[in-house]
Amino acid sequence: MKNFSKKIVKFRIPILFISLLLLIPSVFGFLNTRVNYDILYYLPDDIETMEGQNILMNEFGKGAYGMLICRGMESSDTITLADKLKKIPHVADVICYNDLTGGKIPKELLPKDIQKIFYSDSGEETLMFLFFDTTSSADETMNAIEEIRHLTGKECLLSSMSAIATDTKNLVENEMAIYTIIAVFLCLLVLFLTTDSFMIPILFMVSIGMAIIYNLGSNFIRGEISYITMALVAILQLGVTMDYSIFLYHSYKEAQLTCTDHKEAMTNAITATIVSVTGSSLTTIAGFLSMCFMTFTLGLDMGIVMAKGVVIGVICCITLLPALILTFDKKIKKTSHKALQIMPDRITSFIIKHNRIFALLMLLLWIPAIYGNQNVDIYYKLDESLPSYLESRKANVMLEENFDMNSVSMILVSSDLSSKSTKEMINHIEKLDGVSFVLGLDSVIGPTIPEAFIPEDIKDTLVSDHWKLLIFSSIYQVATNEINDQCEAIERIVKQYDDNGMLIGEAAATKDLVKITDRDFNVISFISIGVIFVLIFFVLKSAILPVILVFVIELAIFLNMSIAYYTGTTLPFIASVCVGTIQLGATVDYAILMTTRYKKERMDGQTKKDAVSTALSTSINSIFSSALGFFAATIGVGFYSDVDLIGSICMLLSRGALLSMIIVICALPTMLMLLDKLICKTTLGMTHIEN
Repeated sequence: MKNFSKKIVKFRIPILFISLLLLIPSVFGFLNTRVNYDILYYLPDDIETMEGQNILMNEFGKGAYGMLICRGMESSDTITLADKLKKIPHVADVICYNDLTGGKIPKELLPKDIQKIFYSDSGEETLMFLFFDTTSSADETMNAIEEIRHLTGKECLLSSMSAIATDTKNLVENEMAIYTIIAVFLCLLVLFLTTDSFMIPILFMVSIGMAIIYNLGSNFIRGEISYITMALVAILQLGVTMDYSIFLYHSYKEAQLTCTDHKEAMTNAITATIVSVTGSSLTTIAGFLSMCFMTFTLGLDMGIVMAKGVVIGVICCITLLPALILTFDKKIKKTSHKALQIMPDRITSFIIKHNRIFALLMLLLWIPAIYGNQNVDIYYKLDESLPSYLESRKANVMLEENFDMNSVSMILVSSDLSSKSTKEMINHIEKLDGVSFVLGLDSVIGPTIPEAFIPEDIKDTLVSDHWKLLIFSSIYQVATNEINDQCEAIERIVKQYDDNGMLIGEAAATKDLVKITDRDFNVISFISIGVIFVLIFFVLKSAILPVILVFVIELAIFLNMSIAYYTGTTLPFIASVCVGTIQLGATVDYAILMTTRYKKERMDGQTKKDAVSTALSTSINSIFSSALGFFAATIGVGFYSDVDLIGSICMLLSRGALLSMIIVICALPTMLMLLDKLICKTTLGMTHIEN
C-alpha cells in the first residue's frame, strides 16, 4: 500500500494530465447518453400491462397516445387541424368526429353517448384522440408533441403521458445546471468555514467535479438513464464523497507534523485514506446497490449509477486530489485561515451526564416515529410532481372539468371476438361506476352509423389482424383506490369474454406500479439493512454493535419520514426507498466512526465512561462537517426544484443528514454506555474487559 502511495506522489503530474484527457471521452459520453423521462417505462417487461403496450406497438404501430382539447373552434376548423396533425412526423392516427363517420353524418344525428365523447357539454370544446408510432418518452414522440403545440398554439391543450414527459424534460433541462450551481455554492460555503484554507475547498470541488463528469460519461455504456438519476447523481455524489476529500486533507495535515516534507506527508496520508475511505465507502455503496434488487427497474438504474459514482469518487480521492494538493501546496498555505470548530467538551459532558434521559427520550421517540412513518401520505400520480402552470397539467384539468375524464386507457381483445360479444362486454363495462365511455368499432357501428360509413383507416386504427382496440375513460383520477378497483373490475369482465384480453394504459400501469413498488420497498429495506448489518459485523467484529448502529440510524430514518406526516406533506412514491437506503448507507458512517473510537479506547484500558467521552468528543467535529456537507449539497435543490420528485428526495436527504447527526451524537453514546457489558461480551478482542 505504501508503494502505491509513493507512486501516486511521484507521478502526480502525469496523473493530472491523464485526468484532464479523460474529461474528453467523459464529456462525449455524457452528451450522448439518452435521458428517459417516462417513469412507467421501468415497470417489469413481463407484466400484462407492459406486454399489452408491446402488442399495441407491434400490431397497431402505436406507442403513445393523447387527447387534444380544441377550444372555440368550428367543425370545419377542427377537420382542417386534424388533417394537418396527421402530417406531423410520428403522428400515426387522429380520431375525431369527422374521422369516425367519414364526414357523412352531422354531429347532431350522432348518438348522445358518442357526442359526449367528442364534445363538451357547452359545445365550446372538441376532443381528438391522437396516436403516435413511437413510445411515450421516445425523442420522436416528444418532438412531435412540440410540433403539435407549435401548430395549435394556445387554442388547444394536449393531455397525455408524452406531454407530461415533454414538460418534465423541458423543466429538468432548464433546472439541471442550477441544481449543480446551488449545490456547489453551498458546499463551498460550508468548506470555507470548516477547513483552514480558502484554496482547499476549490481543489475539493475540482476533484469531485471531475469524478462526477467521469461517472456521467461512463453512463454511455448503459445507453440511457432516468431523468431522476440524471438530476440527482451530481448532487448525491458531491454530498456523499466530500467526506473522503476531507479525510485525506486532515490526514495530510496530521502527517505534516511528523514528516520531513510534504511529499512524505502525502504518501502517509494516501495510505491512511485508502484503508479508511475504502471501508467507509462500502456501506454507502451497499446502500445504493441494494436498490438494484427492485423489480421496478428505476432502482437498478439509480443504484448502479450512484454506486459507480462512489467508487469513482474514492479513486479520484486517492489519486487526483493528492496530485492537486501537492501541485497547489503553496497556494493552500497562502490562503490559510482559522477553521470553524465546535467545542465538543461541553456537549460531551452534558450528554454523558444525562445519558439515561437521552436513552429514555430515544425510546419515546420511536412511538411517533413509527406511527408517522407508517401513515405518511404517498402519491403515485406522476403529473402531481410537476407545477400546475405547465400545459400538460392544464390539459388534465380541462379534460376533467369539461369532458368528465380523469384517465384514458386501452382495452385489447381478440379480433375473433364476435361483434355481439364485444358489445355485451362494452355494455357490461359501461355499467360500472365511474366509467365515462368505452369507444371501439363495435360500439360505434349501429343503426345511426352503419359499418359502410366507417372509413377504412379508422377500421385499421381500431382493429388489427389479431386484436381489437377499445378506448376506455374514467372519471376517477389515476392512482386512487377508486380507479384501481375499477381497473380490476374491468379486467375481470374482459377475461370473461377473452382469456387473453387485457387493460393497458396509464391507469392500469400505475395500479401495477403501486403493487410492485410497495413490495419492492419492503424487500429493499430488508436487503439494505441486512447487507449493512453484515458489513458492520465484519468491520467491528461484534454481534451486538451492528444491531445498535442500525437501530440508531433507523430511528433517524423513521423520524425523517414521520416529519412529512406530521407536517401534512405528501411524498412521491420513490422518496421513501431513496431515504431508506441512501440515508442508511451514507450516514451510518457517523455511527461507525464513533463506535470504532469507543472500541479502541475500551481495548486500551479506558473505563466505559471515559471511552465513550473520548469517542464522542473526538468524533463530533467530523460528524458535524460530514452531515453539514451532505445537507448543503441537497437542501438548496430541495427548495429550488419545481419537480417534486427531485425536490422531495433532496429535502428528505438534507433533513435526514441532520437527523442522523443529532441522533448519533445524542443517542449512540448513551447506548454504548448502557450496553457496555453486553458489547464487551459479544465483541472480538473485548471479551477480557472487566466492567
